[in-house]
Amino acid sequence: MRLRALAMGAIVVVLVSASACDDASSPETSGGTGATETSPPTGSPEATTVVVVPADVTAKDYDPSFFDDSSHVVDNEWFPLRPGTQYVYRGSTLEGKERIHHKAVFTVTDLTKVVDGVRTIMIWDRDYTAGELVEAELAMFAQDVAGNIWHFGQYPEEYDNGKFDKAPAWVAGFEGARPGITIKAEPHPGAPSYSQGYAPPPLNWVDRARVYRVGQETCVPLGCYQDVLVTEEFERTKPGAFQLKYYAPGVGNVRVGWRGRNEEEQETLVLVDLIELDAEELAEARAGALQLDENGYERAEGSWGQTPPPEQLEA
Repeated sequence: MRLRALAMGAIVVVLVSASACDDASSPETSGGTGATETSPPTGSPEATTVVVVPADVTAKDYDPSFFDDSSHVVDNEWFPLRPGTQYVYRGSTLEGKERIHHKAVFTVTDLTKVVDGVRTIMIWDRDYTAGELVEAELAMFAQDVAGNIWHFGQYPEEYDNGKFDKAPAWVAGFEGARPGITIKAEPHPGAPSYSQGYAPPPLNWVDRARVYRVGQETCVPLGCYQDVLVTEEFERTKPGAFQLKYYAPGVGNVRVGWRGRNEEEQETLVLVDLIELDAEELAEARAGALQLDENGYERAEGSWGQTPPPEQLEA
């Protein structure tokens, strides 16, 4: 059970049992300033650990103690990741002066992977151009006790004319990479931007995000949505280029757009289908994700190859 309590909008405090404290203090999961331990009162059968997550938490504050044993359960209203849910998008990107149409299929699997002691949920994402698979990716997300969603890394495979080209993977804790925040628990306009993860050169993953607008309405082929959160993602090294993502409460990402004077890519996507996979379809998705995961142990030995094997959630 996830325990959450807000204290004056500034912190989240979670009390855990003595056995959980022992786990949190192990070399694999112990953090820095995110957790403090207090002594039990005289005669108390249990010690307690107080975990404090700042309301304005940033990637620099990351501590594995921010997460409990249900960290893979991502139920933030702006980006819920329910196993067996599949999002289908259609859109286009600009390549030179040519508008290229493509389809993206984003599947929440029933697989988890532990990174730095935090159990993450695995996403299987595929991108098609003219019906041909051009990229397949596994991404890992977890939710802290305050409701912030963190991105722990990804293993992408890029293909050229149907053949494997490269796999620019990064995983938090390996080769200098660090986790970042995908969506805040309580997004506020005007709040500072935040890192969505970091990987040093040559990969150079430096994506950032901030709240652009709230309370918006947007319509896509699947329907119209109210009270939509719009974030803008960007890289400081690419001024004038912003990717806009539209999050409908209880649904997730329903649209991708862009703004700015930099005309690079100009990616657009709209949600065209939202599918709850049956048992057979979920098994097929699981098999596809497991095959990609297996590839990662060979093609990204220094990052993905250092992670433990995925585990399937109980039905």
